[in-house]
Amino acid sequence: MGQLVDGQWDTNPTFPTRTDGAFKRAPMQFRNWITADGGAGPTGEGGFAAESGRYHLYVSYACPWAHRTLIFRQLKGLTDHISVDVVHPDMLDDGWTFQTDDHGATGDRLFGLDFVRQIYQRVKPDITARVTVPILWDKQRKTIVSNESSEIIRMLNSAFNGVTGNTDDYWPQDLRAEMEPVNDRIYNTLNNGVYRCGFATTQTAYDKAVGELFDTMDWLEERLSTRRYLMGDRVTEADWRLVPTLFRFDPVYHGHFKTSRNRLVDFPNLWAYARELYQWPGVAETVNFKHIRRHYHYSHESVNPHRIVPLAPKIDWMAPHNRGRPTAA
Repeated sequence: MGQLVDGQWDTNPTFPTRTDGAFKRAPMQFRNWITADGGAGPTGEGGFAAESGRYHLYVSYACPWAHRTLIFRQLKGLTDHISVDVVHPDMLDDGWTFQTDDHGATGDRLFGLDFVRQIYQRVKPDITARVTVPILWDKQRKTIVSNESSEIIRMLNSAFNGVTGNTDDYWPQDLRAEMEPVNDRIYNTLNNGVYRCGFATTQTAYDKAVGELFDTMDWLEERLSTRRYLMGDRVTEADWRLVPTLFRFDPVYHGHFKTSRNRLVDFPNLWAYARELYQWPGVAETVNFKHIRRHYHYSHESVNPHRIVPLAPKIDWMAPHNRGRPTAA
């Protein structure tokens, strides 16, 4: 039936996830796009038109990839148009589950299922793929649109503009070419870099990952010394792809994943920047630190075999950041 591998339920237990002690992330399997008129997107097939009430997100508050989609749902005024269910923070032998609790888990309100893998199996009963969140589900066609967060946020950025009237653009045409190398570096060395540190099984793999991670943190600290946001004076997709990792850095990654050279609060520019974006209208509502800390410390048996959830650090996310008023997209 499957097994838990590197923190995700794997319906194909022979799928390789590590090489030479280094963490290797599997590619996503569902790559369709919602578009304004239902035409095909860059990948997958057409037929997914932007319509109010048609789509549903399955997320974990713990998952930084899912967190991106929750942020864009808030930023783009989609909370009344795209419904959401939140999985249980504990991901053990059965993978993500739809149990409810006081950590924010909602259960599966579409189908009443027990496990996230059953959502995938509704589309393909014999699926051999990683069972991940987020999942963007089409209620009308009864299928998965996408489970690739970087593409889901680009759909949310523009496809529903005619539905909501919200034309804020976090993926502006004039910055795309310059933004892609920034996104790539942040993804490879920081967003995924914390996992490469935490799930490394050799000293060599860990040393490489943690060195690259803090090289990027130093680079970001310097970059933010001369500009307000990653791409200049406008907040963009690049910022919203970065901050879910920053929000989790001191509460989880610094200790649990051994990203321990410095804390986020040791970087004055990055720390002020992270506070500003946390305080951005609607964003704090997408952050559930109780759920985040429970998931990481309780679910990763290979990292924390006794499942002890340590005392949380005291972090004042609402402290003044002295960065002026927010600049719209």
